[in-house]
Amino acid sequence: MNRFISYRELGAGARRAAWSWFSPSISLASRRSVHSPSFATVDVEDLSSSHPAEVKNLVQGNWKTSANWSSILDPLNGDRFIKVAEVQETEIKPLVKSLSKCPKYGLHNPLRAQDRYVMYGDISAKAANMLAQPEVSHFFTRLIQRVSPKSYKQALAEVNVSQKFLENFSGDQVRFLARSFAVPGNHLGQHSHGYRWPYGPVAIITPFNFPLEIPLLQVMGALYMGNKPVLKVDSKVSIVMEQMLRLLHDCGLPMEDVDFINSDGITMNKLLIEAKPQMTLFTGSSHVAEKLASDLNGRIKLEDAGFDWKILGPDVQEVDYVAWVCDQDAYACSGQKCSAQSILFVHENWASTGLIDKLQCLAGKRKLEDLTIGPVLTVTTASMLEHIHKLLKIPGSKILFGGEPLENHSIPEVYGALKPTALFVPLGEMLKTDNFELVTREIFGPFQIITEYRHDQLELVLDACERMHAHLTAAVVSNDPLFLQDVIGRSVNGTTYAGIRARTTGAPQNHWFGPAGDPRGAGIGTPEAIKLVWSCHREVIYDIGPLPKDWEVPAAT
Repeated sequence: MNRFISYRELGAGARRAAWSWFSPSISLASRRSVHSPSFATVDVEDLSSSHPAEVKNLVQGNWKTSANWSSILDPLNGDRFIKVAEVQETEIKPLVKSLSKCPKYGLHNPLRAQDRYVMYGDISAKAANMLAQPEVSHFFTRLIQRVSPKSYKQALAEVNVSQKFLENFSGDQVRFLARSFAVPGNHLGQHSHGYRWPYGPVAIITPFNFPLEIPLLQVMGALYMGNKPVLKVDSKVSIVMEQMLRLLHDCGLPMEDVDFINSDGITMNKLLIEAKPQMTLFTGSSHVAEKLASDLNGRIKLEDAGFDWKILGPDVQEVDYVAWVCDQDAYACSGQKCSAQSILFVHENWASTGLIDKLQCLAGKRKLEDLTIGPVLTVTTASMLEHIHKLLKIPGSKILFGGEPLENHSIPEVYGALKPTALFVPLGEMLKTDNFELVTREIFGPFQIITEYRHDQLELVLDACERMHAHLTAAVVSNDPLFLQDVIGRSVNGTTYAGIRARTTGAPQNHWFGPAGDPRGAGIGTPEAIKLVWSCHREVIYDIGPLPKDWEVPAAT
């Protein structure tokens, strides 16, 4: 029996030792001392069918259960290790009522309850300090690993970005988000004042792949600007944000400021239609995004999926580094990033560098034992293999490496388990109408398309980029300024990396991350993203006089 199958049958002490594979730098004594920080209601190392965690809902300041409990399977062995209280359609009235209590002018705004800007600066400072503590950082890193398996370093990076974000918006930085401006008017006593105004009741829906970073940053952005959000995170990973909310409550977050719901998509859709939030932020699949946009009459901001491209330019250099970045972009977190490298356009000058061989070698070093490759939570193995089979029918296409299921594991069949895979498709064949949609279908797993272009085929490459429907991230790997200017000037992706060190993945707290080319596009991380997504412009024209002493009622016009 392999080590993952036997894990299910291990006792608590043995399970702690088993999980040391994924956090080797933490001693056993340290792990025992950091199982449960003061705010926590779970022991991350002991989660199992014999010690299942319970995830509750937060409604009007109270943690509540539901008539229905669903079981979440451990992605590594199928153990039913988390119970989630999922709200049913008949149970949404308290949540509708809670949102309706929030006025459209918000819980605070530049002219009302301004002390709350200061309060949220203090909350952010306290929460950043707590997340910086090694035992708390380790707790969330391990909790992320348990529900969305990725390497310890990748999970820790998510915690670190969240901590830095909170640190960035400490002190006076929250109030600075609401900075306004004034313009002189036409006469004495008149001036116009532009304010950043909250929406009031809002909703946030986030996916499984970044169970801490995405919901935390969007929730805090909504709160900073004066909104009251209801948050829904994919139930498979919602335990992470539930524990984060408890940490925030310990840091002074008012219990009534955020509602937290676990439910299926149908129930959440019903809640949105009945509660009528003024704005909904959705991060996830393009198909669901379009449905919500219709159901909510356009009152929505989207950070949807992306078939993200990378172009290697004609100036070949730093081949080992470029190969390493390509491997990270395509296969870190098992390719389950909305910014993952979906297609690689390789200039012919790279053909003799051994780039593909280097990629294959790097991908081959990934293993389940340290979660550098792992379960795919939204696409089954069968679905990925079927997609590969269809692509191989395209003339000239071939598997460069991978294309096979992972071996020696106990990952449940409801999830996917695929070796890091790259498939070559000729550029000309890809651009054919009958093939393009199939080739550019996003597979949310360890899979990428690779193609090659000649020096006179850049127009075809840019045509392919233009025809793609989602424009989230992109990379132009070149230090040739004229090549960069040409490609960037004729593309649209919202987060585009340029230069020999360019990547497609990575959403740190220091730059905007989000799509472009869509007026509904949402960003995350920066002051500009927060103001765009979580506030609107309001203009107040003050006109207090006095009237001229010789003023008389004029003739009607």
